[in-house]
Amino acid sequence: MAPPIKVAPEVLWELGAEVIALGVEPDGFNINRDVGSTSPLALREKVHELHADVGIALDRDADRVVMVDELGHFIDGEQLMAVVAESWREQGLLAKPGVVATVMSNLGLERHLASLGLKLERTAVGDRYVIERMRQEGYNVGGEQSGHLILSDFSTTGDGLVTALQILATVKNRGRRVSDVCRRFEPLPQILRNVRAQKRQLEEKAVVTAIDAARRRLGAGGRLIVRPSGTEPVIRIMGEGDDPELVEKLVAEICGALKEVTQAA
Repeated sequence: MAPPIKVAPEVLWELGAEVIALGVEPDGFNINRDVGSTSPLALREKVHELHADVGIALDRDADRVVMVDELGHFIDGEQLMAVVAESWREQGLLAKPGVVATVMSNLGLERHLASLGLKLERTAVGDRYVIERMRQEGYNVGGEQSGHLILSDFSTTGDGLVTALQILATVKNRGRRVSDVCRRFEPLPQILRNVRAQKRQLEEKAVVTAIDAARRRLGAGGRLIVRPSGTEPVIRIMGEGDDPELVEKLVAEICGALKEVTQAA
């Protein structure tokens, strides 16, 4: 199987694009070094330098994609998901009226989809949970902010090039700039914090009280996710909402409660 650094430029060229390839000379040590979907700054600089119409960044195995519009703005997986969902809805291609994403997906995406009559089905963090829910419920669009989108009409897992081609087709059909087509919603500010603590400390009364109080104060104006890491002894706290100052305050209060019970343990 040819590597994506060979396939992607050739496919785009055969479809009529003028392609300027970056990071396509691997030496066994430079995989994803300062290039690709995890490090797209060089791509943004090149788009700006050449006044390109769009930039496309894949990771080494090409299951993720991040794009850059002609203004140099990054387009993450959630914006791409919104573009695909809206386009497929118009074409009658959505298997079900909605998409699958994780609990970490921005509330702005959920609100945007709702305005289109589409549901955001949330799962635990991890693409395997997204794929599992898609199979169980019959959705054909799902993904994560990282740019790992699953379009099950074409593939059983993420394929960054397939996603990019869907976006480019939508841009072509709309006859508008990438920045116009791919900015579908305004993300709500998200605050992410990690506190070194054990999972059992989420059950402490002071922590439960702080979390419950924070959720009541946020109400429909935001979301709060508190979960143990699956890879290290930390509790991850994510808050988002229409009032960033309130979200910051509530997340800080939960962090403080966790630190107190940890120190007392």
